[in-house]
Amino acid sequence: MQINDPNAYRRCEEIDLIGDLIEVRDRRVLELGCGAAYMTRALVTRLGAARITATEVDRIQHARNLAIEDLPQVSFRYGGAESIADPDASYDIVVMLKSLHHVPVAAMDQALREIHRVLVPGGLLYVSEPVYWGDFNAIMRLIDDERLVREAAFEALRSAVDAGLFQLVEEVFFESEGVYPDWASFAARFIDVTHSERNLDASRLAEIRAAFEHHLTPQGVRLWKPHRVDLLRRVD
Repeated sequence: MQINDPNAYRRCEEIDLIGDLIEVRDRRVLELGCGAAYMTRALVTRLGAARITATEVDRIQHARNLAIEDLPQVSFRYGGAESIADPDASYDIVVMLKSLHHVPVAAMDQALREIHRVLVPGGLLYVSEPVYWGDFNAIMRLIDDERLVREAAFEALRSAVDAGLFQLVEEVFFESEGVYPDWASFAARFIDVTHSERNLDASRLAEIRAAFEHHLTPQGVRLWKPHRVDLLRRVD
């Protein structure tokens, strides 16, 4: 396992990569940290998941998710990965999309033990994490420098494999394109959020905006966002 491999990236959308790596159709899925449920919806409508439990620790976003009425296959729940309110062997697949590094560092190992507990024997854990590298990250680290927590998340995964909880099935590096028509659309997506206290003063906001607009074209800003996917199988 390695935290980055600049020579290994493929360009694709994450939902297509999930479909290539995992058979989701008719499976029971736990999504830890579902955000606005964009990928939750795709897991049902595009990949055919039978049932999804989608958890979120942002109470504001969770309240919005509870108002979703057109996903009867999905149960939304408030809660974190370090304490999963399900019996043993409840799920075929667990998915974490850019959420492991948001688990408190001291609780990451516990979260992975909980995931092991709720997976069926041989069940799969799909973890996608942003990589601290490239033009997109250079902007994002001005908003919230996540280098240390991303490194901690990677080490927690590697430790879980070394401890015999999981077997690494595949490690994939991919880039997906982010398209932002203007500064307002970028700020709405990454700065004016409910899940984090940004506390950015005027000087820092100006610095972030300048870094963003350095890439501005008549078509807006288009940036490739690097990710690492670790697909792990539960070891009994």
